[in-house]
Amino acid sequence: MRIGFGRQDITPRVGVDLCGFGPFLCRHSIAVRDRLWARALAVEKDGVTAVVVACDLVGVTLAMTARARVLVQRETGLAPERLMICCSHTHSGPATGTYSGWGEPDAPYCETLPARIARAVLQALGDLAEGTFGYAEAPCEGIGLNREYDQDAPPLADVLKDSWRPAKPELTDTVCRVLTVRGENGALRGFVSYFGCHPVTCCQTTRYIHGDYCGVATGMLERENPGSTGLFIQGAQGDVNSCVVHKPEAEALLALDVIAARYANAVRRGLQQAAPLAVNRVATHCERVVFPRKPWGAAELRSRLEACEQFLHRLDAHDDFSEGNRSVRMEMVYALALRKMLARAERGEDLADPTEIMGLRLGPLSLLGSGFETMQAIKNDVVRAARGPHTWVAGLTNDTVGYAPDHTVAARGGYAADMVPLILGTLPYVGVHDELVAALLRTDRALAG
Repeated sequence: MRIGFGRQDITPRVGVDLCGFGPFLCRHSIAVRDRLWARALAVEKDGVTAVVVACDLVGVTLAMTARARVLVQRETGLAPERLMICCSHTHSGPATGTYSGWGEPDAPYCETLPARIARAVLQALGDLAEGTFGYAEAPCEGIGLNREYDQDAPPLADVLKDSWRPAKPELTDTVCRVLTVRGENGALRGFVSYFGCHPVTCCQTTRYIHGDYCGVATGMLERENPGSTGLFIQGAQGDVNSCVVHKPEAEALLALDVIAARYANAVRRGLQQAAPLAVNRVATHCERVVFPRKPWGAAELRSRLEACEQFLHRLDAHDDFSEGNRSVRMEMVYALALRKMLARAERGEDLADPTEIMGLRLGPLSLLGSGFETMQAIKNDVVRAARGPHTWVAGLTNDTVGYAPDHTVAARGGYAADMVPLILGTLPYVGVHDELVAALLRTDRALAG
């Protein structure tokens, strides 16, 4: 078994728009609180090489993933289906062109991002050396709550107490999974942590660049273990918020360090307790998938666009950024998306764009990824039916395609089920809960050989 790590700074220049929290907020960054990184893990066994990259980003597009793969293949010959790119979904990083209206993407940054990611991969491949894996599962509580089924974030004074727990912890992740890598001399070379929680600990008024609690915690652990590289893999976070989200800026930045420390403590326990993990084979599997959408044709799109424009073109309409006028900005997001989709429909194009499902197998551990913000119930269905003893269901992988709402959230409709697809310029999904579970389990079966 040969294992390697790579690390590339992907921090944008100060001034670029940050992504998240709402439409047209003009969240221009004013300083770098913590650097953003693309961290890569390369593994080679019996002639099969695979690489996973973890990025402190809100997400990447499928086109960015494809470009990074081309650059890596040109330099090393690594097949495209051997490279997986995961994102943490930080809302304190640059807009990458994934969410319309949620920050203006910076063209030079987005154009050069695939090359920066590729450099991390090349470093990892050049770092390949004999190594061994370890595995642990450590309690990780007091981080998140299920925003769809549990409650809104409690007062800050309550959640900053180490004893705080959500009312329904069973609807969140309560265990952190940790994979360690040690060299021939037994020294820690790197680690991978996996946990599912929307990473956001700040608010719409914060304008500092950082990787949210997971990025801050990973950097902290790297400094404690000089020479090591740490990757964070985002799990099912579509319906789980951090317990401190949407607080004022000063309070949010304080809470950021508290929640990062809680997560670092969990990973630290995993690093200490990891037992040897025998990896007898490495495998990857990629599948292009088109998930069914609501059957909105040109007539339906035109009708919805007319309703938006009627609202936007009122004599008393204005772009006041007050919270009470947020609906104007939201309607503008929908209008922009509907205009693009209507033009495509009138050209006869299919509005259901493909995305990618990808899996990576390291012996008894399977990492199953999609571009969705996956909800806990979907992850639980996959884990129950998966074949291996350790199954990680990752979101924001290789693409960014919005929420994968579970049955209950989809039936209820609203922001996650109906609005976010439009923000991403696509149609709402039909039955994505079952469709995504099936696609991930097909990948799991393929990885099992």
